[in-house]
Parts: sequence; C-alpha cells; structure tokens
Amino acid sequence: MGFWKSLFSGGSSDVSTASSATIENYTVIGDDDRATRIFFSTEREIDLYELEELCDAVGWARRPLRKVKKAMQHSFLVTSMWEQRGVKRRMIGFARATSDHAFNATIWDVVVHPDYQSKGYGKALMKFTIKKLRNEDISNITLFADPQVVIFYKNMGFVPDPEGIKGMFWYPE
Repeated sequence: MGFWKSLFSGGSSDVSTASSATIENYTVIGDDDRATRIFFSTEREIDLYELEELCDAVGWARRPLRKVKKAMQHSFLVTSMWEQRGVKRRMIGFARATSDHAFNATIWDVVVHPDYQSKGYGKALMKFTIKKLRNEDISNITLFADPQVVIFYKNMGFVPDPEGIKGMFWYPE
C-alpha cells in the first residue's frame, strides 16, 4: 500500500538526483511477502533492446532502433518504470515527451507491460510523467490516443480539445 499511498496522496518518496536524472522509489510487498521495488527513472540511457521487448509485449510494430534512439535523444523528457526483485530488474513501463521548453509538451509512446496493466501502473506512470512536466512549468500537455485507450486518458483528466480545434496530419504517400 505504501506505493499507491505515496504516489497518489502526494506524499514523499525516496528521490535522488544524478546528472539531471531522477529516480523515485516505491516499495510494494508482493503476495509472497518478498519486497518488490517499483521505481521511475528519467535516465535516457536505457537498453533499447529491453524497450523493444516491452513494445513487443504489447504488440506494437517494430521501429528501427536508430530512430527510437534519436527520438529519445531529442525528447524533452524520457520516463521509464521498473520492477526490481532482489538483483533482477525489468522495465515495465515507458513514456516520453517532446516540448517547446516553455508552454507545451506532447506525451508519446506510453507503454505498460501487459502483466501490469489494469493494476494502476499505467496511471502511476502518467502521473509521474505529468508531475515532471509540471515541475518544468509546462502548462499545456497533449497526447494522441488510440481509440481503445481514450477512456484511460479521460479518467486521467485529459479532455478532447475544449475549443473544438481539429488536429491535422500530413503523411508521406
């Protein structure tokens, strides 16, 4: 319960900063009474193959790793969510955001491993990501959502454009 209480009540967590990367730790007691550590990181240097495995687990189409690496390098914020049991660590969630560094940010590539979906971990990842953007004084946060996850984002407080402006897209032929 400590994980959920500290995350959603705005309570304190173990926060450490290393070269502008943030790690926030939460301890969850598993069914077998062994402590499991769930933590969030803003470290950009992550194993792209591990990220690809996470994306594969949810059925996303593969993308060239060089382009994924470039997207992460040019992102304003990269967040990852990890589970650690003893010495074994595994990425269970990921999101990134681009920004104009002043007013606007767009969240991209939100993914949570299927074993952790519908348990509050996606909500935790989004709250962490939004908190980091708000800490940078970003006031307008947008995202694009596939139809099957629109309700999830609505429950997080996202709304369709309140002014009714329609986004436009250009795709190569």
